[in-house]
Amino acid sequence: MSSSLPRTTSRTAAVSAVVAAALAAGLLATGAATAAGAPDDAIRIHDIQGTTRTSPLVGQQVSGVAGVVTGVRTYGSRGFWFQDTAPDKDPATSEGVFVYTGSVPTVAVGDAVTVSGTVTEYVPGGAASGNQSLTQITKPTVTVVSSGNPVPAPVTLSSRSVPSAYTPQGDPAAGGSINGLTLRPGRYALDYFESLEGSNVRIGSSRVVGATDPYHELWVTVKPRENDNRRGGTVYGSYTSQNTGRLQIQSLAPVAEQPFPKANVGDWLTGTTEGPLDFNQFGGYTLTARTLGTVADRGLERERTRKQHRGELAVATYNVENLDPSDPQEKFDALAKAVVDNLASPDILALEEIQDNNGAKNDGTVAADQTLKKFTDAIVAAGGPAYQWRSIDPENNKDGGEPGGNIRQAFLFNPERVSFTDRAGGDAVTATGVVREKGRAALTHSPGRIAPADTAWENSRKPLAGEFTFRGRTVFVVANHFGSKGGDESLVSHHQPPNRSSEAKRLLQAQAVNTFVKDVLKAQRSAAVVVLGDINDFEFSGTTKALTAGGALRAAVTSLPRSERYSYVYQGNSQVLDQILTSPSIDRFAYDSVHINAEFAEQNSDHDPQVLRFRP
Repeated sequence: MSSSLPRTTSRTAAVSAVVAAALAAGLLATGAATAAGAPDDAIRIHDIQGTTRTSPLVGQQVSGVAGVVTGVRTYGSRGFWFQDTAPDKDPATSEGVFVYTGSVPTVAVGDAVTVSGTVTEYVPGGAASGNQSLTQITKPTVTVVSSGNPVPAPVTLSSRSVPSAYTPQGDPAAGGSINGLTLRPGRYALDYFESLEGSNVRIGSSRVVGATDPYHELWVTVKPRENDNRRGGTVYGSYTSQNTGRLQIQSLAPVAEQPFPKANVGDWLTGTTEGPLDFNQFGGYTLTARTLGTVADRGLERERTRKQHRGELAVATYNVENLDPSDPQEKFDALAKAVVDNLASPDILALEEIQDNNGAKNDGTVAADQTLKKFTDAIVAAGGPAYQWRSIDPENNKDGGEPGGNIRQAFLFNPERVSFTDRAGGDAVTATGVVREKGRAALTHSPGRIAPADTAWENSRKPLAGEFTFRGRTVFVVANHFGSKGGDESLVSHHQPPNRSSEAKRLLQAQAVNTFVKDVLKAQRSAAVVVLGDINDFEFSGTTKALTAGGALRAAVTSLPRSERYSYVYQGNSQVLDQILTSPSIDRFAYDSVHINAEFAEQNSDHDPQVLRFRP
């Protein structure tokens, strides 16, 4: 029960402040808890919101709903929020609601209004997304009763007020949905936020855990010690241990009028940030700031890994985010500089999302030699080695990604340090296999693709396998880019736990790669195999378990402390997507997730590269 006490205290304080302010403004009759402009028997906002996630009045017409405007949005989903000045005593019912106008609203913050219209439940992203719905009033008729009124006092979101438990389990009788469950805002974080949907809320100074993105939003945490790491992020380490303090921040002021601040992970949004609590498709509960705090730069720096020793082989993976020759030279130069300065020029570099020679132009082009030449030239110009490359052109539009882009994996390797064993015959549709030659494993095609006809790889990138030699020792490297998480429900889905439909494909892909690695180890138990790339899944996922099944591989990222396991930041969660896995003979290694992109507002890619150093 202790988690509910701060919630009750906060709510009581807010109610007292609201009533006092309303009395001072003459909006409430002494001795009567009646919303401004509303008769005693009128429908109130808390009646509309109800005690569950969906309104008990959905689809019905309501008239004369009263309150004070707390926020106006003139872009995107245009409308305004207004809030009852006389809350009820039920902590499960929100006192604020959004009014969708469709055009620029004609009201202002502080207007006391009455609203008539239709109560609806809007699902951002559509019903198929699995998102929770936003209760709102549509097709409104709005009457301004008075202007210049005080805004209802905000409820403060803090480490004490937000419960540590994330969500109730969905109702099995309702397909796992939580929509019909009575809100328990003192126990569950999602219920707490839902009980404040549309209400005026605030946060104090809070640490940034998701950098400013191109859509002018950032993420903070109101729980600074929750799964924190040394660089300021909040680490996502389990399906059953969500980070409840995360909150998305947007501004109600159009960017043209008030530029949105740029912030990196670890910076602080200082002072007070206040405004209505919204719910949207890209992040769920969002504080839409009427008053936005100030970003305090904490000076986060991009990491640099150490140089490999002479006897160490350095193998790295880097998703370069749809790189093609039409990208600005500045992007090539920045990526190249990172390879040289931040990754210390690894001996072998597996690249993901290399596009064909004309990018997204959908004209049948599949070759990527110009893309790779432009990139390797930029690396030389940055002071790096003259990398050679190996890759296999895919069939046109058969490997997913941006239509016409034909993304694929590619190997770069430093011929001064390693050699590549070319075995002819590998192409888009021919599978490479494993044979035993002179007592050792060898590939039938190098470079070659793993099981390209397997349905696991339909409309997805096929793994690229290559055979390298370092100081007389053969090393097999498999570059991967598994299927994306597209189609998965969000962490704020009304299904709890959310449906993760994309996992089925990655599970099949992981099983195919695991089988291939076992074929190599069957031919040579001591073979050195490195599987790496954008696995698009967590180190604790079923995908990773399938990759490592039978002891064929080890996820090297698990050698790091839990707080350092991440390569990507999504909605304020620092998480693993990019991985390097090793076969049993690689039993001693140094692993580094090199944080140069994911935590920053200015990015050359949205992924952080990974580096493995070992002595074969």
